[in-house]
Amino acid sequence: MTNIIAALRSVLTYIVVSLYVLIAGPIALAFGVGLKNKTALYGPGHAGVGLALALSGIRYQVKGREHIPANRAVVFCSNHESNVDPPVLFQALHKRLHVLFKAELTKIPVLGAVMVAGGFVPVERDRREASMASIDRAAESIRAGNSFLIFPEGTRSRTAEMLPFKKGGFIMAIKAQAPIVPVAVSGGRSAMQKGSWLVRPVMVNVKIGEPVETTGYSVDDRDKLIEIVRTRIDELRQNK
Repeated sequence: MTNIIAALRSVLTYIVVSLYVLIAGPIALAFGVGLKNKTALYGPGHAGVGLALALSGIRYQVKGREHIPANRAVVFCSNHESNVDPPVLFQALHKRLHVLFKAELTKIPVLGAVMVAGGFVPVERDRREASMASIDRAAESIRAGNSFLIFPEGTRSRTAEMLPFKKGGFIMAIKAQAPIVPVAVSGGRSAMQKGSWLVRPVMVNVKIGEPVETTGYSVDDRDKLIEIVRTRIDELRQNK
């Protein structure tokens, strides 16, 4: 019975959210791009993500919001264990959160265009030169006052252990001289099993740690910075 209810909720979520994107997306693009007003993009974006989470039964709780610097752009750095992590963190961390994302996602109808128009930066990870150009654009955006979210593992970890961290997001933070805010997310793994479309209701826990300053760091110091941030995230994960 539990699986049947979850299946019905999942189907309803996919249908409603798809219709929402197809209807609200073009309208948001028209106003957001035409008026150069990001509120016209982020407002409907948060509404759509909130709708998807509510329909599928994904709830979340946040600890450590007081660690987020006020009136300052930051780079949120999180572990990644499930498909529900990105939408949960998009809702939980910042009203206008920007994201470094895989360039192939730009091919998604409407949604890809909305992401780019909202200031999200696509990264072609298999092309180093193009990838570094994206990192530079993101660093410039941070210097302009926009906060970013990165998942340095690059993909979801299938175990309780974090995967090795990729360096691009840390280079971005160093170039922008922006603080990195460590984030530990847990609880979402059981929402979607590998290869399954079924979304099960879960409670996702988000823990935010104290920011790690990058002032004074150079790109050559990226490995040291990665080690510090990785340790902070692991401590947040272990601290029940």
